Amino acid sequence: MPVKKGDFIKVSYTGRVKGGDIFDTTDEKVAKEAGIFNENVKYGAQLIVVGSEYAVKGLEEDILGENVGYKGTVEIPPEKGFGAHDPKLIETFSITKFKERPLVGARVNLNGRMGTVATVIGRRARVDFNHPLAGKTIVYDYTIEEEIKTPKSKISELIDMYARADLDVDIKESVAVVNVPYALSFDQRWLLSKKQIADDILAHTGIKEVQYVEKHTVAKKPTKKPAKKTSKPKKAAKK
Repeated sequence: MPVKKGDFIKVSYTGRVKGGDIFDTTDEKVAKEAGIFNENVKYGAQLIVVGSEYAVKGLEEDILGENVGYKGTVEIPPEKGFGAHDPKLIETFSITKFKERPLVGARVNLNGRMGTVATVIGRRARVDFNHPLAGKTIVYDYTIEEEIKTPKSKISELIDMYARADLDVDIKESVAVVNVPYALSFDQRWLLSKKQIADDILAHTGIKEVQYVEKHTVAKKPTKKPAKKTSKPKKAAKK
């Protein structure tokens, strides 16, 4: 069946600047070869809910109407990629605003805004708050690997994408019950993403209510292994 808006699909891809370097990929080997490998990233086909801005607009538009297994290449202009480059988003700061002396090209966080140091002259630094790929034409090579069809599978994929967790999910009529182990209550990634997960479940799966149930279980006692019988030393043979 052709892919349509609202479908849950998994896509493998490699994105590069037109005529330039690779900036993103789902292939670990390609990431290492391109010098962009990140040990905190889970490589492999990524989830896209088509039409919901899980990927750049140009890629989602190219996927529409294709079938699982389709392999394609799409060239995406800035307006359907990471946007035009806005000169108004380049600002000048005293170097006293930085924890360390800024270096050209470094990514910095200033008052909760991520930017790239464009220039450093004397005690002043210019920071570009545009997306690093703003104004650039990009190219994606991609494959539609599979479609996720059942509500339970869709929920599991959303949880894995946001929280990197494999949780038990039960669906009772239009209510999704997600069983959360107590240990996950201390996981920062889970704490920051659980609301977004619930929002996406409600927006894209037809589920009307999400319940997170924290589970506490009795710890299993380690089983004692029976002591091994030691054989008696053999008596030396009489001469």
